[in-house]
Amino acid sequence: QVQLGESGGGLVQAGGSLRLSCTASGRALSSMSMGWFRQAPGKEREFVALINWSGSSTYYADSVKGRFTISRDNAKNMQYLQMDSLKPEDTAVYYCAARVGGISPQQSHYAYWGQGTQVTVSS
Repeated sequence: QVQLGESGGGLVQAGGSLRLSCTASGRALSSMSMGWFRQAPGKEREFVALINWSGSSTYYADSVKGRFTISRDNAKNMQYLQMDSLKPEDTAVYYCAARVGGISPQQSHYAYWGQGTQVTVSS
């Protein structure tokens, strides 16, 4: 079993930055692909960024490409999402997720999820 917990969300003005962290316990993340997903009010949850077990491969949604950076530290059992140039449309609850296997944008492929952290971007 893997327990995931997100932190770092908050309220920020448009153009600002936030760094989300995801802490894992219960199992080493070094063999797992991970990702960040988000759900805005009234919308379905969508993938934001993905990273493979070693960090050598990343994948981003078009809406965040060039603004967000996903990374991980397997020694600390953590992953991160650096969010720059934030826009009001980035407002959502952000979730950390992990899976055994390669990276995938399909939510159903992820067995482990955090509780989410709220990110609000004001205009």
